[in-house]
Amino acid sequence: MQIENAVALVTGANGGIGKHYTETLLALGATRIYAGARKISSLDDLVAIDPDRIIPVALDITDETTVEAAALQCSDVNLLINNAGIGLLKGFISAPNLSAARSEMEVNYFGTLAMCRAFAPVLKANGGGAVINMLSILGRVNFPMNASYSASKGAGYILTQGVRAELAAQNTLVIGVMPATVDTPVSQDFPPPKVAPETVVQAALQAVVDGVEDVYPGEQAETMAAQLLSDPKGLEKAMAAMLPQPA
Repeated sequence: MQIENAVALVTGANGGIGKHYTETLLALGATRIYAGARKISSLDDLVAIDPDRIIPVALDITDETTVEAAALQCSDVNLLINNAGIGLLKGFISAPNLSAARSEMEVNYFGTLAMCRAFAPVLKANGGGAVINMLSILGRVNFPMNASYSASKGAGYILTQGVRAELAAQNTLVIGVMPATVDTPVSQDFPPPKVAPETVVQAALQAVVDGVEDVYPGEQAETMAAQLLSDPKGLEKAMAAMLPQPA
């Protein structure tokens, strides 16, 4: 599949990585980019870049009514980019309650699943196309400082494998993108190394062209992915040293 002339939908388009997805899709010649966000007014500056090709969509991926409405509105999509997500920096035991864990799972797992379910028939009708799920290397190994986020991204990793299996027969490529720390405002207090959002987006879109299913953009993610193969317990122990602060 080529990005040129593609019709894409980007969830969480008002965020750091989502904005880069939209701008890169424009530069690569996508015919139309639907930019999804809960508050459509938050997309004004993005849409202003090219109002003819960037179409704002009111979309809360945790609300199946708006998900279904988006599938009807964006019936020509052949590239779905599930970028919307949250991370609330809570541990499992140290968190004061389960609200962060529930919110992360609702967005990062159930929201992504709802989007895949709603757009699977759309993609099929348009020749198969591709799905990009923005995951994290922390879905492969737990990071205690952001433990429940890791769990939600782990659920997203397994979700991606299962959706890939179910949609293979309709010729839909399903890609999991697993960066480590991305250099966005959300991670401004995290120590380096950080991968540029542009690098993440470029790697993900190149995977669409090349038919690659698992993407680890950036040196940190590549190193951790290699260690998961060579010394998974060592990586787990190294990550376990970074504990959350007491509530």
